[in-house]
Amino acid sequence: MNAPVILAVQHEDGAGPGLIGTRIAAAEVKLDLRHPWRGDALPRSLEGVDGFLVLGGIPGVDDVDVAPWLPAVADLLRQAVRDEIPTLGVCLGGQLLAHACGGTVAKAAAPQIGLFPLTARPAAAQDALFTGLPDDARAIQWHYDAITELPPGAVPLLFCPDFPHQAYRLGPAAWGVQFHPEVLLESTERWARSGAGQLAELGMDASAMLAEIAAAEPALRELWGRIADRWIDLATRHAAAGADVAMDKLREIVADFEADQDPLTREEIEAARALLRRDHRTEGGSLA
Repeated sequence: MNAPVILAVQHEDGAGPGLIGTRIAAAEVKLDLRHPWRGDALPRSLEGVDGFLVLGGIPGVDDVDVAPWLPAVADLLRQAVRDEIPTLGVCLGGQLLAHACGGTVAKAAAPQIGLFPLTARPAAAQDALFTGLPDDARAIQWHYDAITELPPGAVPLLFCPDFPHQAYRLGPAAWGVQFHPEVLLESTERWARSGAGQLAELGMDASAMLAEIAAAEPALRELWGRIADRWIDLATRHAAAGADVAMDKLREIVADFEADQDPLTREEIEAARALLRRDHRTEGGSLA
């Protein structure tokens, strides 16, 4: 089996996959990272994709004037939910997942910036990602908008008092989070420098915030690295299942042909070609 493929969308410089990207590399999974603000094209479908990661950024979900690629990302998110492709939306990505699937997102009364505790809702105990979340779990937050209503059918998983929709799941394999599991101290320091004026206007002590994050970094790395590994494992399993389905279909096509010796129809040929093009096909596999 070829390496599983995770497609990731990064919306701006300085908001990359961070810790999640590190864990993807450690798992020897292929990361297809697109930068649409630099002109990278987005695929029209998720064929051949085993995981879909949508990162954070400054734009809001409706800011198509500054981020004209957002509707295309929303279309891909709806495809991912429909096709049960393991998906993770982070901050803006989590808001966009909610917005694309019928939820609402609005400007918050005040931003949430810094290190904040998270509390698990009852459904988290059986969730593939968040089961066993420790009582003292904390995460880095940096957002001005917030999810105000979850999409129909969404399962709420984590909350904090002022921003209750911290994590949720749509279907069996799509998660949205308001916080930043991918971010550690280095990125936060960079954001604090670029947003120093805004932090001052909010009356925040940037030095104290960064010191708190520095002290918590080992625990953050361990916890959110473990959650990332669980999600990456789902993408790996998706790839394995896809390879099995592809080979079964190819065997079926060939068996039908051998049984009656009739020429393959154009539709059968195209189906076989499509299956063979999949990145997660089995290498060197036999059709016998």
